Amino acid sequence: MTTLAAESSDVLQHLLLDRALKVVIVVVALGVLALGMKVIWRRVGRVKERSDGSALSRRRG
Repeated sequence: MTTLAAESSDVLQHLLLDRALKVVIVVVALGVLALGMKVIWRRVGRVKERSDGSALSRRRG
């Protein structure tokens, strides 16, 4: 039979591990979000150039 202190220690260890895993998941998700935003920002901000050197606008009309 385990004591109350041992059970409490096990619960605390489980809670700390759970919190650490959640923090890691959030940090990785933020990194993926930042990378995705960087890729999108580069693709949207890129301007095509004509062979004569003048820039083409992405908007038509």
